[in-house]
Amino acid sequence: MSEHPILEIDAVSVVRDGRRLLDRVTITVARGTTHVLLGPNGAGKTTLLGAVLGQLPFSGGIRFHWRGGGRLGYVPQAFHVDRTLPLTVGEFLALGRQRRPVCFGVRRVLRQHLQEVLDRVGLADCWARPLGVLSGGELRRVLLANAIDPTPEFLLLDEPASGLDEAATRQFEATIAALTRDAGASVLMVSHDFGQVQRLADCVTLIDQCVRRSGPPADVIGGDLAALFALGTRPSLP
Repeated sequence: MSEHPILEIDAVSVVRDGRRLLDRVTITVARGTTHVLLGPNGAGKTTLLGAVLGQLPFSGGIRFHWRGGGRLGYVPQAFHVDRTLPLTVGEFLALGRQRRPVCFGVRRVLRQHLQEVLDRVGLADCWARPLGVLSGGELRRVLLANAIDPTPEFLLLDEPASGLDEAATRQFEATIAALTRDAGASVLMVSHDFGQVQRLADCVTLIDQCVRRSGPPADVIGGDLAALFALGTRPSLP
């Protein structure tokens, strides 16, 4: 694991409508690692990602240490698609990747490349499917394909495996592991799947408005803690 940070979150607080959503959260994401945020519903995990993306006002400091051009990929928790939108999966991925409008077709070389990207997320046969007919899990994988091409230096994922079956989950995990191992990407991910956290995470931070614990998965998530959060309760932590 790299000791050099790609992201430093320093005493970040978010207040909205007089309610404190985050209270002086401090987290460091090491370069080339997968860092997972855990916590109960309403703990501020998605709020923290919004602050990192610059979508929410905050106090404190957020600093990226880019090396490779600073490309950031993002898969949101929710992405609403107009079911009547006449756009295929392939056309969606080609948006912004070629000059001519996608309604006039996707360039052959670009199509070959994007087919390979779809194959990486287990959707090789979905090129011509309308975006509006995809299941929630399929749509998440399309968004992941969009986020990882070109390869990001930093990837933000907000519950990206929600709604995936077991095979798709394993494919997702293999994709993320390859990004960090082979491409040197860094990942900050929200997850509620303790098994997935143990398989993927280099570091885990437990937050509930503030940081409660942070460190290697084995040190942060124990049996009692996992059971409490699985029930949606909020344990009192030291």
